Amino acid sequence: MSPYQQLSAVPLAAGGAGEHRPLIIALFAVFVAATLGLTVWAGRQTKGAEDFYAGGRQFSGFQNGLAISGDYMSAASFLGIAGAIALFGYDGFLYSIGFLVAWLVALLLVAEPLRNSGRFTMGDVLAYRMRQRPVRTAAGTSTIVVSIFYLLAQMAGAGALVTLLLGITSEAGKVAVVVLVGIVMILYVTIGGMKGTTWVQMIKAVLLIAGTLLITFLVALKFHFNISSLLGAAAENSRKGAAFLEPGLKYGATATSKIDFISLGLALVLGTAGLPHILIRFYTVPTAKAARKSVNWAIGIIGVFYLMTIALGFGAAALIKPADIEKPGNTAAPQLAEVIGGGAGSTGGAVLLALISAVAFATILAVVAGLTLASSSSFAHDIYVNVLRKGEATEKEEVGAARWATVGIGAVAVVLGVFARGLNVAGLVALAFAVAASANLPTLLYSLFWKRFTTQGALWSIYGGLASSVLLVLFSPVVSGKETSMFPGAHFAVFPLENPGLISIPLGFLLGWLGSLLSKEEPDAQKYAELEVRSLTGTGAH
Repeated sequence: MSPYQQLSAVPLAAGGAGEHRPLIIALFAVFVAATLGLTVWAGRQTKGAEDFYAGGRQFSGFQNGLAISGDYMSAASFLGIAGAIALFGYDGFLYSIGFLVAWLVALLLVAEPLRNSGRFTMGDVLAYRMRQRPVRTAAGTSTIVVSIFYLLAQMAGAGALVTLLLGITSEAGKVAVVVLVGIVMILYVTIGGMKGTTWVQMIKAVLLIAGTLLITFLVALKFHFNISSLLGAAAENSRKGAAFLEPGLKYGATATSKIDFISLGLALVLGTAGLPHILIRFYTVPTAKAARKSVNWAIGIIGVFYLMTIALGFGAAALIKPADIEKPGNTAAPQLAEVIGGGAGSTGGAVLLALISAVAFATILAVVAGLTLASSSSFAHDIYVNVLRKGEATEKEEVGAARWATVGIGAVAVVLGVFARGLNVAGLVALAFAVAASANLPTLLYSLFWKRFTTQGALWSIYGGLASSVLLVLFSPVVSGKETSMFPGAHFAVFPLENPGLISIPLGFLLGWLGSLLSKEEPDAQKYAELEVRSLTGTGAH
């Protein structure tokens, strides 16, 4: 038996940290209490709609870049990707590549024009040159649906993480964990708004990078800073041999799985530029130049993090028995922390497990706060104020509506999160990316860069991309037909791909183009000219 196999034989179980569980609970409590205190402080600085939605536009490019990193490096990044690599090797690492490359699209096409063109939400950009009420209703609906898909992933990650740490085995206990995360999430947003959420995201980004650096260093030290030894041990311990380090373990077995990978890649690369919780971050900086700087900082920070997922994922594959990495792999990173710290039952293992798990929990809380803020802001600003109240609501009423929307959206996320507990969080986030790329991205790009685009084109693009992507997911193996599905006992998966992007993204672009060509509405050339100047130069921007 190799030394790597001997080390991987250390038993890993939630109960292994039993005697150190008070330490784990204490660390969780300290973090939650500290961030809630910060949120209360930020809430006292929130005076109106601009503070609640955009943090008063007071954050620098570096601060916003750090917050974007904290918002983007979610449970999918820290838990889901590590688990996917630990289970599928090379094919799991493809998630890291896709999530990182996606930022080039956001930087080159969206960041500056969006910052210049809107005020608080994506609906502001679309409504500038089109009929307000139908377009804002569509934009608000799409934002809420995409955010809820993304929230499912965070709820699944939270459930897996906390149940591992606390040794919870009953279904009622797992449901209670999801509900608890939902309550904390609602408190963050309703009390702190964008200011509180941004500070929590910045702190979380620093903690996540520090924790990941620590694990990466310890894994590298274990293998004498030799990446070949790490990869070789991972391939050997995975029981898959050389295939573990080659393409095809997850996406190469059949023609369908290969097409599924293309669909996944398309969704990952194009999805970031349509994610509501990322888009609203560009409004928190004072200028378009700061928006561009924030994306540059985010790319650097996120790039470093995704390089370290090699150590997280392959380290887990090398040092943990495959049978102990419970599918769908969401606990691989905390399990690796326990092993690299000395194993189950050791003080070092328990301390490292507690620290990394607290960081992961911070990750989840920060991201769910950003997502909930994005969806509640869109409901309040686009639907409540501009559709239902026709622009007549006061700022106090608008912020109040956003807070009530937070409660409602949080409740929906909790209920759906209960059913999503057994799914890999990276896969769930990929679905959110597909929905965002299908409904939001085509509409945004057409609105910013195509003179002929009309209200009908926007509605066809948003609703068509949204409906097609959601329906394809509902009738895919993600929801039914497989042991790893949301409803494993049901069988209505008539669509063979797990990610709908290959069909729904081109369809969203096609419907936007077709709807505009068939529209009887004459595009307002003057409005488009004003929007073009504003988006590219910043003249007249908020």
